[in-house]
Formats: sequence, structure tokens, C-alpha cells
Amino acid sequence: MCGIVGLYLKNPALESQLGELFAPMLIAMTDRGPDSAGFAIYGDEVDAGWTKLTLRHPDADFDWEALATAVKTLLNVNISWFQNANVAVFKVAADETRLRTWLEAQAPEVLILSVGQSIEILKEVGLPEQIVDTFNLAGMKGSHIIGHTRMATESAVTMEGSHPFSTGMDLCLVHNGSLSNHNRLRDVLKREGIAFQTENDSEVAAGYLAWRLRNGDSLKQALENALKDLDGFFTFTIGTRDGFAVMRDPIACKPAVLAETDDYVAMASEYQALTTLPGIENARVWEPEPATFYIWERGSH
Repeated sequence: MCGIVGLYLKNPALESQLGELFAPMLIAMTDRGPDSAGFAIYGDEVDAGWTKLTLRHPDADFDWEALATAVKTLLNVNISWFQNANVAVFKVAADETRLRTWLEAQAPEVLILSVGQSIEILKEVGLPEQIVDTFNLAGMKGSHIIGHTRMATESAVTMEGSHPFSTGMDLCLVHNGSLSNHNRLRDVLKREGIAFQTENDSEVAAGYLAWRLRNGDSLKQALENALKDLDGFFTFTIGTRDGFAVMRDPIACKPAVLAETDDYVAMASEYQALTTLPGIENARVWEPEPATFYIWERGSH
């Protein structure tokens, strides 16, 4: 089952309304995914040389200020941070490798939900409306966002197993469907240095794309290779620092619809999730073709 929604703003004047526009889209997918929900939002970008991390700890009362102080003192770097519900976003003047290495050694219980210059991933178990309220989604700003509501079929209902999954800088993926070769592919990717935190097949798909991009593929090339190497049925929506992409498998049995106006591109598993968008009545609306890539990125339109 599961539901996917995405919104990419072509008109920068709407960026202050991104969360407000997206919140009803995510809630509209409740019937497709009542177990958990999450989203990856792109905005509030850090400068070159800085890294933004979305962090989570099992203890709701975890002392994020103490961790931030330790990062600043022991790594001798500048840092700013803020807390959103039980998640913290750290902005640090250091590279990804240095930060991951330090956190793994000094705070191994801290879960890294996302790393990049722009991305923040926020997700939780519960109804989509609860997740929208918990993280104050309606008040968030940004350039684009993708989200997912989950009806678990292949793994436990946990925050870790919910979508989106991120396995690379500013890269994330949400998935509706099922992969048949994810266990074999997970072993291959582990040997290539890709780390996984769950048994979810969607995380394997995210890891595969991160591996292809790391080896020099463009996003389009990575998706072309995914069609060859990923077995199963799926609709993917992928977020990157510059935009987002949608792809369906060659059979395309999982539902998807796209809508485009001069102001935005929107994607959903069902059209009902798009009906609250401004100007949707005049949008170009279509069903994405099987095994076809739809990519929107800054500077490409």
C-alpha cells in the first residue's frame, strides 16, 4: 500500500508557504499509510564547508545542548543547532566524514536521519496528521519536499523503518511497492561501503542510488541502472539538493499522478492529494509512464 507525495516549487515566491501547501497533501494519504509518516524538506541551506545533520535519540529527554557543546569543543568547530520535537538539526563547520566518524565513536546511540547542506528528514510512527502537528510542518519553508505514509508489509512499524530513507548527501527516497532482490543487493552494497540501519527494502533502493551517484552517475544514469538492477514493482520519488525525480518500474502497477503549473510540480499516489493546491484546476495532469524518468532540478526549466 503506502502513499507518496511530493512538491517542487518552480516559483521562489511560494517557498514561505511550502509546508502549508504540503501538509494537506500528506494527510490526504492517511488511508494508504496509517502506520507512520515522514518527509524530507529542502531549504535553510548551509554554506560551503558546513554540513547539516538531522539527528534522533531514543531518549526523548536527550541533552542535545550537551552534545552540541561536545561537538564544538572536541572538534574545535563552529556549530549552531535547533530542536524540533524529539529531533535536533545540527549545522556544523566540518565535513560529513569527520562528523560521522566522531558521532559513531562518541555518541553511537544517536541516529543520523539525514546529512547534507539542505535536507532535513523528519518522521515518526503514528497517523500523518499527528506527524504534521508534531513537527509543525505547516510552518516550514523550503524549495521542495517529498513525503510518505506507510502501511508496513515487509518490516516492523518503527520510526527507523518509516520513510524517507537517506543514504547520501542531500539524497533521499520514498517507495511504494516491493523489491524481490533487496537482500542480495544489500550484501553487494555493504561490500561497497554502503551502511544500512534497517531491513527495509526501500533503504536498499536508496543505498543503491547513493552508490551509483558516488561512482559518477548523473541522477538520470542512476535511475537507468536501477531499472536494470532492481527487481520488483515500485514507484520511487527521489529528493536531491537541486530537485526531485519520479520513476515507475516497467509494469507500473503502483499508482502515481503528476501535476505541473508555472508555479510548481506535484506528485501523489492519488489525485485527491493534489486537490488543495492553488491552480490545480488549470494544471497539466498526467500519469507517469512505465520505466520513464521525470526529473525537475534547479536550472533545468
